[in-house]
Amino acid sequence: MISTSKITMRFGRDTLFEDVSVKFTPGNRYGLIGANGSGKSTFMKILTGQLESSQGEVFIGKDCVLGYLHQDHMVFDECAILDTVYMGNKKLWALHCEREELYSKDELTDAENERCGDIEEEFGAAGGYEMEVDAEKLLAGLGFSEDMLQGKMSTLQGGFKLRVLLAQVLFASPDILLMDEPTNHLDMESIEWLIEFLKRYEGTAIVISHDRFFLNNVCTHTADLDYHEIRMFTGNYDDFTIANLEIKELMEKQNKKMEKRIHELKAFISRFSANASKAKQATSRQKELKKIELNDMQPSSRVSPYIRFEAKARLGEKVIKVKNVSKKYDDTTLFEDFSCEIGSKEKIAIVGKNGVGKTTLLKILAKQLNPDNGSVIHGETVDVSIFPQEPGEMLNMKQTAIEWLGSFNDPSEYMSETELRSFMGKMLFSGDDVFKKTEVLSGGEKTRLIISQMMMKGGNVLIFDEPTNHLDLESIEALNFAISLVKHTVIFVSHDHRLISTLATRIIEVSEDKITDYTGTIEEFEARKKRQKAESKKQ
Repeated sequence: MISTSKITMRFGRDTLFEDVSVKFTPGNRYGLIGANGSGKSTFMKILTGQLESSQGEVFIGKDCVLGYLHQDHMVFDECAILDTVYMGNKKLWALHCEREELYSKDELTDAENERCGDIEEEFGAAGGYEMEVDAEKLLAGLGFSEDMLQGKMSTLQGGFKLRVLLAQVLFASPDILLMDEPTNHLDMESIEWLIEFLKRYEGTAIVISHDRFFLNNVCTHTADLDYHEIRMFTGNYDDFTIANLEIKELMEKQNKKMEKRIHELKAFISRFSANASKAKQATSRQKELKKIELNDMQPSSRVSPYIRFEAKARLGEKVIKVKNVSKKYDDTTLFEDFSCEIGSKEKIAIVGKNGVGKTTLLKILAKQLNPDNGSVIHGETVDVSIFPQEPGEMLNMKQTAIEWLGSFNDPSEYMSETELRSFMGKMLFSGDDVFKKTEVLSGGEKTRLIISQMMMKGGNVLIFDEPTNHLDLESIEALNFAISLVKHTVIFVSHDHRLISTLATRIIEVSEDKITDYTGTIEEFEARKKRQKAESKKQ
């Protein structure tokens, strides 16, 4: 078990959260949610001991081992895969490093010779002689073949890199597992694997995530960081959303009822306070009035951007025609002889594992990248708006946010600085935020700025490459809803299952050996794949 008592965190005059007392119990999986900047990662770092709170305490059950999965999946890139796993047991890793250093020396001092004897005893007692076998067993259980174990972390794709980092955490046999954005940069297959793993985990799990599908499938409880406090809800993200809405509606109804009563009491007191025969009743109502307290409806830290995509030009029926397209990188063939036709009003999701060529295909469809063979023809009415996976591909890092956005001003619909600031305000850029250099913007701010540019441009074919990566849940919901209203063509790469599920009318799956083009929803596509897999096993 892990719990907190009156945890408060301040940075100067700003208070992230105050007097937070919560308890996380064994066998439960908690989704820690909240708006960007509300303090989720800070709270988790306090739980792990990486940060000290301004006041309050963290209590961890006696003999409980705490494991923390890093948000930065690249931090161990230069380390060997097995070494990365060993680092999960800090005591054993320290003994291992000291032992390796001693035995690498040509000559040892008397003190070092004596230390060699002691270290062998400590190393053995800590499980050092079994560490390689234990680590290999752990990795094998996470889907690693023997030939994958000898390389560096940098050789692994995102999904397998996460599995090594998870093996690192599990190497210490933790009773409490803390994970900060574990699904970042994972493909759908890896996310589903992680969901199944966490469902089997018997300890206490606390996860920060902006992936709604992941939260709904994993969480038994939701810890909501808002109003500078953490409120605990039973159930997953959807359960929380409903419960939170019901609480607000109930409070609003109660306030309206009490406001009506306050009005009635004041009217009676005003009318009869000077009337001797009614004085006693007026005094009684005065006492009742003093006792009435309205529910404190504090402003939430959750704010949703206003996103709408309005096409400036009509889109014809002929949108994109792809004929016999092929693409290689070095000696690797990503895809070959792929043909398709994309019409108006289609919403197409491009899915597949990391590294198979989804972004490459998207750029070819957008005519940002030429294929090695074949052709891509855009219809005469097509006007493409693009959201790139890497913001640096679009943003000028030397300009301020408002300068960059203003450079896309349409002469026929020119926006003044005041109008631009108002427009950016809808996308949550307030006050002097608009004058920040784009290079210092957060990931979420860069994403919202590029979406602002797409709204200004008013293209009739929208192309998105992983648009939800840096957005909080409120912004993801707003983007999801905005795209659902679009009447023209949308093509997007995403690993966000819920985004795909609610939007896509057609699925293009890129795999190592082929591209599958399927007209239908992601649920229908996945059901078809399961049937095909089951049938192939029977043969």
